[in-house]
Amino acid sequence: MAEGKKGFFGRLVEGLTKTRNNIVSGIDSIFSGFSAIDDDFYEEIEETLIMGDLGIQTTMSIVEDLRNKVKEQHIKDPEQCKEILIESIKKQMDLGENAYDFEQRKSVVLVIGVNGVGKTTSVGKLAGQLKDSGHKVILAAADTFRAAAIEQLTEWADRAGVDIIAQQEGSDPAAVIYDAVAAAKSRKADVLICDTAGRLHNKKNLMEELKKINRIIDREYSDAYRETLVVLDGTTGQNALAQAKQFMEVADITGIILTKLDGTAKGGIAVAIQAELGIPVKYIGIGEKIDDLQKFNAEDFVNALFHVQKQ
Repeated sequence: MAEGKKGFFGRLVEGLTKTRNNIVSGIDSIFSGFSAIDDDFYEEIEETLIMGDLGIQTTMSIVEDLRNKVKEQHIKDPEQCKEILIESIKKQMDLGENAYDFEQRKSVVLVIGVNGVGKTTSVGKLAGQLKDSGHKVILAAADTFRAAAIEQLTEWADRAGVDIIAQQEGSDPAAVIYDAVAAAKSRKADVLICDTAGRLHNKKNLMEELKKINRIIDREYSDAYRETLVVLDGTTGQNALAQAKQFMEVADITGIILTKLDGTAKGGIAVAIQAELGIPVKYIGIGEKIDDLQKFNAEDFVNALFHVQKQ
């Protein structure tokens, strides 16, 4: 397990290269380029963090924290600020213990997200990992309106070695959930993962659909623990944050899956999402393989971002 974690940390360091080049090289040049800590110094840091997609609100909090620490500790040398900055970013991301309670209880996990963010793939990877750790998993193909979504999920179910409940393309998603709940109960599943639609351009329809799905789960499977994860594409930066806010209007989001962090300079969005929305990033994806979706660890993420060697 330790070896696997180390391997993932290595891939995370590699995957965050573009973001690191975008943020950290800029930060380093500020720390080495300034001889005194003044307003220009702080402004440069602000600009670099905002350009790295940490967002204005999060950046302001980080810089404010840095200013306070510099004052308290009577720091005069800009170079000494780097460690404080790293710790401040970690603090922004700390929402206490990231809860993975659903893994230990009989649960229903709804996964939502717009087309193209890696939602169905994330469902498949999550199913495979839960199965490998000894859980009985069933998938529900309730994204019935996207062409090929059912086939794609069926492929992942086969690959992961888990059961799938599906109907025809275009069928009622709530009917699929009804069947899936019945199957989860009769087959004594530990986790039922539902791949649901995410048509944000028609929020009213999406809201009604999710309400209907939730009513069925409440009625038919009231003792199951509930988790609602939204999948966001890390390459879209601030747009991912805006999407998360919209999904929060239509569903009770309990966590984020952030995908495609290996191909973007906008990895700083992970900091912004967690700090601004107060919703934990629970999983991050940095590749195509089944083990390239991993539980999120703020400490590891920031260490990888700043290429801090783990002790």
